[in-house]
Amino acid sequence: MRVLGVDPGLTRCGIGVVDRNGQKLSLVDLGVIRTPKESDLAARLLELDGELALWIKRAKPDVIAIERVFSQLNVKTAMATGQAAGVAILLAAKSGLPIALHTPSEVKAAVTGSGRADKKQVATMVKRILGLEEMPRPVDTTDALALAICHHWRGTGNARIEAALKRAKSR
Repeated sequence: MRVLGVDPGLTRCGIGVVDRNGQKLSLVDLGVIRTPKESDLAARLLELDGELALWIKRAKPDVIAIERVFSQLNVKTAMATGQAAGVAILLAAKSGLPIALHTPSEVKAAVTGSGRADKKQVATMVKRILGLEEMPRPVDTTDALALAICHHWRGTGNARIEAALKRAKSR
């Protein structure tokens, strides 16, 4: 199974692709989609849409795991993250791919054993789990890889979204 993990963001959207063969997980690809802060929102969302579509086409994932916007104190950041996540969800739906939403604490718990782990602990475990020689950079890619790992180990995430996709496809 191949999972494309998406750490949504308008300025930097982390991408990580992880395969599973039996119990072994392996890195396929990683990257960051960047959009200029100076561009208007519509242009940034369009750029994100185009780049994510290319990642989906190239990676050929079986499922897309996206960080679920849970809560953030900074409303502006939460809105941008939610908008970027919406683009990823819509692209997955258009591609006929299952979507899984995982909260940051769920991802941390899956990868490190603690839902309160810090970014360094997550990065260290991602490196160890995938057998990498060095930590992936920037941190957005590490978070995306952690999402993909979490999905491999935890499963479907949000079953309601998958059920809605099945209903939409049957129409």
